[in-house]
Amino acid sequence: MKQLKKRMRQWMTEQMDLPADVMMDLPRVTLIGNFHIYIENHKGVIRFTKEELRLRLTEGELLVVGSNFVIKNILPEEMLLEGVIQDIRFIKEGSSGR
Repeated sequence: MKQLKKRMRQWMTEQMDLPADVMMDLPRVTLIGNFHIYIENHKGVIRFTKEELRLRLTEGELLVVGSNFVIKNILPEEMLLEGVIQDIRFIKEGSSGR
């Protein structure tokens, strides 16, 4: 059933020429250099330290690794993070991510 819903969203996105991040509930990640990252459409913070940010996504997690992290702005589904960004990973459900 989950796969059917996903395919239906993909089809609607293609047919109606709508942005995939909106229709498919995908995150939108905007990276400016290696010091600002703006993340939209996340589902909450799992872990935050000066070296790691882990966010819940609809399907899996987003992991940002670096140093000197500071959350500059946070809203229910949006976040602006500053610091030295070294790595960004999308982790599927059920995988370790490391």
